[in-house]
Amino acid sequence: MNLTNMIDVVFSILIVFMICAPLMSQGVKVDLPKAEAPTIEQEKLLKVSITKNEEVYIADMKVELPNFRNVFKSLWDGQMAVVINADEAVPYGVVMKVVSVVQQAGVTKLGFLTLPEGEKVGK
Repeated sequence: MNLTNMIDVVFSILIVFMICAPLMSQGVKVDLPKAEAPTIEQEKLLKVSITKNEEVYIADMKVELPNFRNVFKSLWDGQMAVVINADEAVPYGVVMKVVSVVQQAGVTKLGFLTLPEGEKVGK
């Protein structure tokens, strides 16, 4: 049995998956502020994103700010760390509204996503 053709097909499929996998990952486009901070080593975390247009997302699901409290409580399991992923152009007040709702829900593990100093944002 000649395996050369089968190996060629398998490698071709592997290349297609390697090219398509990065395209399948979707998320919210946010320009992160730059700062030095330690990394979070948590497997389970809930990401809250705020875009420069002041749109709020919980785990890539768009949420209106008045409904944020109820949706957050339904998605947060009480143990997960929460990471705020806010665009650097978002006003401080909007970020603090989201942070206060998250803290009122009982979150004790709260962090902010930043980029290391000198790293450019991928456009």
